[in-house]
Amino acid sequence: MNFFSPWHLLLVVLVALLLFGPSKLPELGRGFGRMFREFKDATNGLVSDEPNQNQAAPARKEVNTNSSVEEEARK
Repeated sequence: MNFFSPWHLLLVVLVALLLFGPSKLPELGRGFGRMFREFKDATNGLVSDEPNQNQAAPARKEVNTNSSVEEEARK
């Protein structure tokens, strides 16, 4: 069962033409194009950031502070 057919698209274009007129449609198309491009760039940015988050941070070298405290106490 197809929800959208070419007839639906044609009907949407005709209604948009009637509502906005032929002079306003190119501006609306550019606006939608920019919106989709920004959305795509944002989602690509999120996907490319994921592998960096999965990498483990280098472990810190643990310093044994107990031995230095014990040495100070012996003196």
